[in-house]
Amino acid sequence: MKTYHLKGILQQDGWIENAAVRVNDKGIITEISKVNSKNDAFKAINGYAIPGFQNAHSHAFQYAMAGLAEKHSHTGSQDDFWGWREAMYQLALGVNPDQMEAIATMLYSEMVRHGYTNVAEFHYVHHDKNGQPYNNLAEMGSRLVSAAKTAGIGITLVPIFYQKGGFGQAPNDRQRRFISPTVDAYLKLWEASKDVCKYYEHANIGVGIHSMRGVETEAIKAVATSGPQDIPFHIHVSEQLKEIEDSINYLGKRPVEWLLENMDLNERFHLVHATHLTDKETVGIANSKAHVVLCPSTEGNLGDGLFPLHQFQEAGGQWSIGTDSHVGLNPLEELRILDYGQRLITHKRKTYASESINDSGLFAINMATLAGRKAMNNFNTDFFKVGTPFNALVMDASSPLISTTSLENLSSTFVYSSDVSNNLTTISHGKIPDYLDDTDARANIILNFKKAIKALKNR
Repeated sequence: MKTYHLKGILQQDGWIENAAVRVNDKGIITEISKVNSKNDAFKAINGYAIPGFQNAHSHAFQYAMAGLAEKHSHTGSQDDFWGWREAMYQLALGVNPDQMEAIATMLYSEMVRHGYTNVAEFHYVHHDKNGQPYNNLAEMGSRLVSAAKTAGIGITLVPIFYQKGGFGQAPNDRQRRFISPTVDAYLKLWEASKDVCKYYEHANIGVGIHSMRGVETEAIKAVATSGPQDIPFHIHVSEQLKEIEDSINYLGKRPVEWLLENMDLNERFHLVHATHLTDKETVGIANSKAHVVLCPSTEGNLGDGLFPLHQFQEAGGQWSIGTDSHVGLNPLEELRILDYGQRLITHKRKTYASESINDSGLFAINMATLAGRKAMNNFNTDFFKVGTPFNALVMDASSPLISTTSLENLSSTFVYSSDVSNNLTTISHGKIPDYLDDTDARANIILNFKKAIKALKNR
C-alpha cells in the first residue's frame, strides 16, 4: 500500500484540496480523502493531479523520423502527405525488431514524461524485411508491448489489417511489411497479437483497419463482425482529399458516407482524422456514437486540413487526441492546436464548451480523457475513482504561474499556458516510473535508442 499526498486532484465537479490517494500494490485506488494523520507510508507531492492523458493514436516507429521530412525542393517534387509517405515507407522497410523496441521504449517513456499514461498503438509493421511473417506472427507487436512495460505505460495494441495499395490496387513493394492478403491471415495475426498482450498486466487488444483504401470493403465488413464485439475498432478515414476522390471513383461513395451506409457504427468505433467531411457525414458520425481521434500536431505537419469540430460537438460528437507520427508529444499542445485551428476559421473563442461545462480547460481535459479511455476499452467516467488505476499527470504547484492561479482557473491555465517544464511527475498505474527520477534508468533507454537510430542511418 502507498499513499500519495497532493495539493489537489481534479474531479469533474471541482478540486479536492490537500488530497490523499491510497493505492494498493497493483496501483489500484483504494481510498480518496483529505490528508489526515494516518501513519501509513506516504509520498508527499507539491502538485495538482489531473487525469493521465490517453494517446489514442500512435505509430511508434515513426518517432525515428520526427522532424526529418522538412526539406522541400522547388523542383516540382511532392511536398504533401503522399511525398511524406514515401519517406515513411523507407523507414518502415529498415527497422528490425530490436530497433522497434528501442524506438518505442524511448517514445513511450517520453509520452509518460509529457503526461500520457495509456497509448493505443495503431501497429502495421508486421513482417520481416522481405515481407515474410516472423515465426511469431506478432513479433513486432510483442516488442511494442515489451516497450510499454519498460516505460510503465498502459498499451492497447491495435494490430492493423492492411491488404491493398490503394482503392482497387495491389500493394506495392514498399508496403510489403504491412500486408495480410486475406481476412483469415489477418485474424491469425490478431490472435497472435492478443496472446502477446498476456505478458503485461496493463496491455489489452483492439482491432483495426488501416483505411478504406487499404482494405476491400467486404473484408472490412468481415473483420468488423468477426471476433469480440466489445473491443475498440480503429480506422484511418478521410484524411486526404485525394483519398476521397479515389473512393468516389472506386466505390461511388465518400469513405465516411460508405461507412455510415454499410457498417453498424457505434461507440466501439474510433475514426482517425476524419478530416474532410460533409455536413451529413459530420452529424452522421455523431449520431452513430462513433468517436473521432484527432492528431492536431501531425495533421498540421502533414497539411491534412481542419476537422469540423464545432458542428461535430454541436451534434453531440465525442473526440480524443493522439500524437500519430510524434512530431509533437505534449497533450496540452495537441489541445491548444486543435482549439486554435477552430478559432482561426470561426473567429470565435468558444471552441471547448457545453451546457454543463463552460470552462474551456476543464472541457478539453474531460473530453480527451473520457473519449480517449474508450479508445482503450475503458468506460470509466470518473477522473479518479476507487477501484480503478491511479493514472495522473501532476503539475508543479510551485511554478510561478500555477502558484498564483485560483483553483477555478487552474484547468485552463494548464491547458493554455503550460508546457512540460510545469510537469512535476506522472503517476502511471499507481507508480512513478523509475526513469523519471533515476538518471541511470533514463540513460539506458536513451542509449538503446541512439544505437537503433545509428544503425538505421536515417537521421
